[in-house]
Amino acid sequence: MEANANLSTHHPQGKQSQSQQEALTRAVSGESFTNFPAIFQGFAAKGIPESEIKPRENVFTFDAWKALGRVVRRGEHGVKVVTFIDCGSKEIDADTGERKTVRRPWTTTVFHISQTEALKGGGL
Repeated sequence: MEANANLSTHHPQGKQSQSQQEALTRAVSGESFTNFPAIFQGFAAKGIPESEIKPRENVFTFDAWKALGRVVRRGEHGVKVVTFIDCGSKEIDADTGERKTVRRPWTTTVFHISQTEALKGGGL
């Protein structure tokens, strides 16, 4: 996506965790649009104009915002969405001898940029 090139992954204190970076990477590189209706409806209900709601550009999870050098303001409520994550199964693959990977649903919360503020020294 062209807009994703503008995302800065610089963390002001240099303490960006691996999980924060993974959250940001998953957020900007996702291919599914199944959560878009819930995102638009949820943020429109919060009074945010539809033209200002841009998933994968200005709507991210808590950890993804931290990776971008921003923090969700205390008391803000986001929009719940469902995604799928890869997990190790207890089953062993007969061909490789490794644990099988399965995808399972995971509920998370996303926040609009208007619900965040820049950390000292950086951010969008």
